[in-house]
Amino acid sequence: MLTIATDIDALARFGRALADPIRCRILLTLRGAPAHPADLAEALGISRTRLSNHLACLRDCGLVVAVPVGRRVRYELADARLGHALDDLRSAVLAVETDKSCAETEEKGCC
Repeated sequence: MLTIATDIDALARFGRALADPIRCRILLTLRGAPAHPADLAEALGISRTRLSNHLACLRDCGLVVAVPVGRRVRYELADARLGHALDDLRSAVLAVETDKSCAETEEKGCC
């Protein structure tokens, strides 16, 4: 049971970040390797403006950091352990994907 406010806050920030599919795609891409925004936008097929907004959210959540490289900025996961956490979450979700325990799954797509 989590009782420390900072642990709860960290999990809430992580959940907020994962609540958007584009942010999930960004995190999974950065899990593979750090990347420059232009390369991320191209790889994800989204505009740089849209990517910038999502990167700002991920920075505010503390999940990614901007690293200056000369005159450019490269983004990477704030902590390498986040990559392992993403892998663990992906495998846990895959393990329960076919178990539709939520009664509103078909109607609302909640689970």
